[in-house]
Amino acid sequence: MMNFRQRMGWIGVGLYLLASAAAFYYVFEINETYNKLALEHIQQHPKEPQEGTTWTHSLKVRLLSFPFWLWTIIFLIPYLQMFLFLYSCTRADPKTVGYCIIPICLAVICNRHQTFVKASNQISRLQLIDT
Repeated sequence: MMNFRQRMGWIGVGLYLLASAAAFYYVFEINETYNKLALEHIQQHPKEPQEGTTWTHSLKVRLLSFPFWLWTIIFLIPYLQMFLFLYSCTRADPKTVGYCIIPICLAVICNRHQTFVKASNQISRLQLIDT
């Protein structure tokens, strides 16, 4: 039997996937606009900035010059982190919620390492008494 947190987790996962599908559809619908802006950037690459350019136009030109793999990494990591968090909410054990998020995972791993070092130091301080 699922509890309330698990049901809300599955609803969250469904809504998240639905919203991401809508976002992907929107992005690929405006793909022609992105291609046109990218082609304008390539065709008229000025050697020095023009007088009439604004900071928003120059920022847009610089952002369009980033490679596709960088844009993929920038958007994919937070997307996957949010999906994995919502998916972890569907688990039966509430203690495992959020362990798949990178900062929490790193904190747990570092805490385990420090606990292991502390325990090994305490064991080495104990003296064996031979009877």
